[in-house]
Amino acid sequence: MKLRIRGNSVRLRLGQSEVRRLLSEGIVLESTTFDFVHGQRLEYALCAATNLPAMTASFADGRITIRIPVSAMHNWAETDQVGVETTQVGSDGSVLKILVEKDFECIDAPHDESQEDAFPNPQVGAAC
Repeated sequence: MKLRIRGNSVRLRLGQSEVRRLLSEGIVLESTTFDFVHGQRLEYALCAATNLPAMTASFADGRITIRIPVSAMHNWAETDQVGVETTQVGSDGSVLKILVEKDFECIDAPHDESQEDAFPNPQVGAAC
């Protein structure tokens, strides 16, 4: 699972095995360790949630958690739908854009970058 943060937006991109794991286990969790000895670690998770009208995002104890409604998760994961997005308004009026999408093969990816878990890119072979 890839995490991208830019300004007031957060985006997760999932490979095929991660989408399958989300469907079967209800969660995909990743982490980045900055300093193991001092416990400096950032975790990010995508969790299936019941009784939610839209995706939500939160940050606590070094973890970014995005919750996606189960119905939206199934509709996205089991169809050709590329992504699910929403905006979340904070208590201070700030707006956070949340996007979860399938990770497609890069057409011009570096040769040393593995793409074995990426979804087939629908643009490959398309006429220009």
